[in-house]
Amino acid sequence: MKLTQEIEEAKKLIALYFGLKGNVSKLPGDVDLNYKFESDSSENFLFKISNSNNAEFEDFQNKILAHLREEKLAFETPKLYYFEQTKDNRFLRLQGWVSGRVWATINPKTIALRKDLGSKAGAISQALKSFTHPASNNKHDWDIANALWTLDHLDRFKGEEKNIISTFQNLFQGIQDSYAKLPKSVVHNDVNDYNILVSEDLLNPTVSGIIDFGDSVFTQTVNDLAILIAYAAMDVPDPLEAALDVIEGYNKSYRLSPKELNCLYILVGIRLVISVTKSSIRKEVDPSNEYHIISEQPAWELLKKWHLISSEFAYYSFRSVCDYNPHPKEEIFTEWVKNHTFSFTHLFPTQLKEEIYLLDLKVSSKWMGSRHEFNNLDLFEYKVNQLQKEHPTKLIANGYLEPRPIYTSTDFDKEGNDGPESRTVHLGIDFWLPSGTPVNSMFDGTVITANNEGGYKQYGGLIILQHHIDNMSFFTLYGHLSSESSQNLKIGDTIKKGDCIGYLGTPQENGNWSPHLHFQIMLSMLGNTKDFPGVTFPKQTEVWKSICPDPNLLFKNANLKTELDTPSDTILNFRKKHLGKGLSVSYKKALHIVRGDGVFLMDNEGQKYLDTVNNVAHVGHEHPKVVNAGQQQMAVLNTNTRYLHDSITAYSQALLKKLPPELCVLHFVNSGSEANELALRMARTITGQKEIMAIEVGYHGNTNAAIDVSSYKFDGKGGQGKPEHTHILPLPDPYRGRHAWETSGSKYASYAERHIEHLKIIDEKIAGFIGEPIISCGGQIVPPAGYFKEIYEYVRKEGGICIADEVQTGFGRVGSHFWAFEMHDVLPDIVTMGKPAGNGHPLAVVACTREVADAFANGMEYFNTFGGNPVSCAIGNAVLDIIDTEELQRNALEVGEFLKAELKKLQIEFPIIGDVRGAGLFLGFELVDNNKNPLPLHATYLANRMKQKHILMSTDGPEHNVLKIKPPLVFSHENASTLIVRLTQVFKEDYMNHY
Repeated sequence: MKLTQEIEEAKKLIALYFGLKGNVSKLPGDVDLNYKFESDSSENFLFKISNSNNAEFEDFQNKILAHLREEKLAFETPKLYYFEQTKDNRFLRLQGWVSGRVWATINPKTIALRKDLGSKAGAISQALKSFTHPASNNKHDWDIANALWTLDHLDRFKGEEKNIISTFQNLFQGIQDSYAKLPKSVVHNDVNDYNILVSEDLLNPTVSGIIDFGDSVFTQTVNDLAILIAYAAMDVPDPLEAALDVIEGYNKSYRLSPKELNCLYILVGIRLVISVTKSSIRKEVDPSNEYHIISEQPAWELLKKWHLISSEFAYYSFRSVCDYNPHPKEEIFTEWVKNHTFSFTHLFPTQLKEEIYLLDLKVSSKWMGSRHEFNNLDLFEYKVNQLQKEHPTKLIANGYLEPRPIYTSTDFDKEGNDGPESRTVHLGIDFWLPSGTPVNSMFDGTVITANNEGGYKQYGGLIILQHHIDNMSFFTLYGHLSSESSQNLKIGDTIKKGDCIGYLGTPQENGNWSPHLHFQIMLSMLGNTKDFPGVTFPKQTEVWKSICPDPNLLFKNANLKTELDTPSDTILNFRKKHLGKGLSVSYKKALHIVRGDGVFLMDNEGQKYLDTVNNVAHVGHEHPKVVNAGQQQMAVLNTNTRYLHDSITAYSQALLKKLPPELCVLHFVNSGSEANELALRMARTITGQKEIMAIEVGYHGNTNAAIDVSSYKFDGKGGQGKPEHTHILPLPDPYRGRHAWETSGSKYASYAERHIEHLKIIDEKIAGFIGEPIISCGGQIVPPAGYFKEIYEYVRKEGGICIADEVQTGFGRVGSHFWAFEMHDVLPDIVTMGKPAGNGHPLAVVACTREVADAFANGMEYFNTFGGNPVSCAIGNAVLDIIDTEELQRNALEVGEFLKAELKKLQIEFPIIGDVRGAGLFLGFELVDNNKNPLPLHATYLANRMKQKHILMSTDGPEHNVLKIKPPLVFSHENASTLIVRLTQVFKEDYMNHY
């Protein structure tokens, strides 16, 4: 039947049996025919036609709907309005339309949304526990309990796919006895991504309804959860993590038993087997019906990922989110170990020491130093040896559940559901002893692994023993041994308590580490035979610490306990109570940052964030040359400029080479605010005038004089408005400003002339003009061509001073030039520089012409106690050297041009990006609607979502709708590509496409 005929037939049936008229549109369906019916009174319904020829089964469906409505669930289920049987034994059902967005179309599917889905689905399971019906026992191919029918179709598949399907079929056959005893009830049986409806709230979506109970059946209750996971875990990098969200929510509504959880991993797999087998069959029968195979590809992708997950680890993870001890035997082990205490000499017979010196290797460790220091094995070993000399009676040890930054190999990283994640949490204890130190077994045991893991930052020589004690089994792991140690043992060897099993290896054979023993306890091997994880992801810590108990349970040493950082909430609460109320934190959920490294910042759990916003770390966070320069000079001298020292002259000579020859006199201060304060004072002192011109939404610092010329502050919250002697020029925005065209430079500059003429009327003159070459807080605005040139001419004609604020834009950031003012072909009288000069160290500079300097020298001394101190100058010199030797100006140009071009490509794909602008690595893009109205909420959403994807961004501009990009200059093409990939992901999200 053609679609038009089918629609007409549906209209006739609705009119004939229900007395209603309206419009009908076809909906997809598996067995029943489904239509959306909009009545003439604008009410929406779902019209279903069933050819089941089974009145009892149809009554079963009707009774389910009625039962769920009586349960008064906190979300919508279909309401049955009419039900009729036609003369030709078709069943007609008119149900209330459940509004919402289909789960399959939702982007992103957040953690909170998956938990809510689990909770709502669990509520249905709980509600149906009391529901019975004689027709509920119908045999159904989609019922997981009947999944062994797929055995007859195994030969449809080949290679890897056949192996995966066979694996889950075998696993399912193996649990039949325990599975048959699980609780049973009527279940939905098809909570798929087209039967789940989500609210219209794009920021905090919830599940608003669950529909289509046409496949309901009496079976194991947990089957419904397995089906739900089979859809909710599709299309994500980490399906186990997604499954845990669903299970956690489900368990809050329907309490899951350990026996149900023990089957769940297999049930999810076998449900996916049913799905892909059905799709294969249906493609042959009706290849034109896309609905029948709509989930085939994502089902295969999930099945392949699910197959790679350890079923044991999945089970322990399921238990964890359901508030059971993750490992079922954890309590047995901890009770046993309470009654047994061991000495360190049982492990190290030659080390007659029972005291511990706790070594700090956590992310925030200052002892460890930078990545460059801890990767310098000679230095690291030297530092350990020095500690040992200082504490000769103690064993140096550390590490259980310690989050560390030292796992730099990509083997420790993965793609999580919201961005990259790193394994950082240490699961054992490390004992730092010389290579060659013998290691004994503490228990009778059997060798199950004797392997050489020789890769970078791997175990090196590795031995794992299995122990059977008091009807209990556990494992001990010994990592970073010599190669010979692992070669001297073979799998199956019997080991007695006190036997020497090996010796600590050198860095050349132990995985490239300073010599130490990694000692770990495991209650399960999780199917591993050659090695075992010694580090985990912070999100998985609760599960892993149950599988791998604290080795110090054996030794019971009070000092062998990792000292974690102060909790984030404690820090935040202290700040609120004792720090100024004007001090804010970035992002909806504050970050606890404890380490920096190049273009990355790292939180207290060792998770890395790509930094696109902190321009102060100009040559990269904690650049080793900068750090070394400061340390070396600080160890020798740090004093003021009234004494002679070479540092200030050496730095001055290096800096003057970067400036035009006319700017030949330098004054050193400690911050950009101080620099601008001094520049303004110079202008007023030299001219004898008070009047200063500045640019709208400009920001020049937090001193009184700087605030007085910062429209961004005095026109913002808490501001008192424009001071009497400040004159503000309109923001020279060629995209969305007063004069929105590219050649509007003269038009914008003419406002300077107006102000000057006005001052003449009141017998006043201009003292000076201050402006950033690219207006940062204005939204990375690049003024139109000619703008600064004309303003400088107007100001100088009246004897005023021109100040270029290069605090944010200087030192090669714009790529094409070392100073951004050079982009505009102007020469300022004064240039100010801020903390990027010292890579974040309090160093700032005022450079000026000889004429300005001489005129300012009126007899009043200008002395800044620590401006130009030896440490600051040494650091400043190092920054200039790094910019040159690492060619960071060229990098800013090339990476900036690449990034800007990629952003413009995004602009074509996503019209919400109204403008892309800036130069080098000082870029911005503006979010607007179709009428160029600003979208600040979308900008905030984007910044927070990017943070969740481990990229730091920030908003700016007068309407806070501009995303600024001003990373450390070591930002690479790879970093830029990562940024674009993550931006693309977020721009595809629902909220970013509704404005």
